Amino acid sequence: MWQVIPGQSLAARQWDDELVVFNSLSGATHLLGLGATLLLGVLQEGPADESTLAAALHAEFALDAAEIGAQLPHMLARLAKLELIQPCPCSAV
Repeated sequence: MWQVIPGQSLAARQWDDELVVFNSLSGATHLLGLGATLLLGVLQEGPADESTLAAALHAEFALDAAEIGAQLPHMLARLAKLELIQPCPCSAV
């Protein structure tokens, strides 16, 4: 399970295939691609597991399971490194 870091406020602006996000907790601004933008949007609605996030990627971009399986862990790790998301201790949505 993953979630947006509690207490943070994200201000965002989107242009074509890129999103600029300001993180109120860290004071940092990040440039995200479409996939990361989609994941962050899903997680802003509430905690989600990797299968839910994979389904969102599949529905939006028609990626196959192998592509999603290869990319999703890296995308989540990158968003976590940017301090936008974190593993969620909860066991259910």
